[in-house]
Amino acid sequence: MVGLSVGEKQFIQGGIAQDLRTDGRKRLTYRPIFIETGVIAQANGSARVKMGQTHVIASVKAELGRPSSSAPDKGKVSIFVDCSATAAPQFEGRGGEEVSMELSAALRQCLLGGKTGAGAGINLSSLSIVDGKVCWDLYIDGLVISMDGNVLDALGAAIKAALSNTGIPKVNIASAATSDEQPEVDVSDEEFLQFDTTAVPVIVTLTKVGRHYIVDATTEEESQMSSAVSVSVNRQGLVCGLTKRGGAGLDPSVILDMISVAKHVSEQLMNKLDSEIAAAEAMEED
Repeated sequence: MVGLSVGEKQFIQGGIAQDLRTDGRKRLTYRPIFIETGVIAQANGSARVKMGQTHVIASVKAELGRPSSSAPDKGKVSIFVDCSATAAPQFEGRGGEEVSMELSAALRQCLLGGKTGAGAGINLSSLSIVDGKVCWDLYIDGLVISMDGNVLDALGAAIKAALSNTGIPKVNIASAATSDEQPEVDVSDEEFLQFDTTAVPVIVTLTKVGRHYIVDATTEEESQMSSAVSVSVNRQGLVCGLTKRGGAGLDPSVILDMISVAKHVSEQLMNKLDSEIAAAEAMEED
C-alpha cells in the first residue's frame, strides 16, 4: 500500500481534475516507453519493456504438443506471470502470488478472449500442424521486475513485442500416419517462420480517479482510484477483451465512454509500440 498524506492525496486528485498530473503529463498521456527484444537466448522470442519505473520481461517458448479434443484444429497458448519479490514491498515472501494470478487471468482475458476464445488476439489455428494430432503449444511467461503502476499494459506490450520477436521452427511431416497413429515430424533447426502479430491487441487501462480517468497510472495515482477498466484493442479498432478491478461500480454509460476513449488511445499506443519494436529489432540485428 502507498502511504500518502491528506495533502498529497488532494494534490494528486486536484492535478488529475485539472488535466495536469504530478509528473507533468496530461490525463491521456503515457510515460516514455522503452523496448528491447531478444533478451533471453533460450526462448523462441522475448522482450523487455519499461514504462517509467515499471519494468517487465516477457518470453515465448514453443513446444510440440497434441491439440485438445474440443479444438482439434488449433494450438494452445498458456500465459503465466510472476512478480519478483523485489518489484514492490508487498511482494516479499508469498505476497506476489495473488497479484500474479490476477495478472495472468487478466492477460488471458484480454489476449485469448477468456474461456470462450471469442475475440482472441492470438490466432490459435495458425499453431496447428496436423489436425487432431500435432500442434504448437506456446508458453508465454511474464516477469514483473519493478512496479510503479500500469503493470498490465506493460505486460501486454512486452508480450506483443516478444511475439513479434518469436520464430517458430519450420515443421515437415516425415511420414503419413493412420487415424490411430501419431505422425512423425521433422523440426528444423535452421528455418523459422516469423510469428504473425497483426491481430495481437494492445491493452489500455483507464484508471478512474474522482470524475476523470487516466492512462498509464503510477502506483500513487492507482492508490486514489475508485476503479479501473482494461480494454484490449486490435489494429482494426475492435475490442478483444475487457476486465475491471476496484470495488466501485460503474454505470454502463461510463464503461461505454471508457471503451471509446481506450479505442482512441490504443491507436496512438499501437503506433508507438510498432515504432519501438522495429527500432529494437533493428538494434538486435546490428
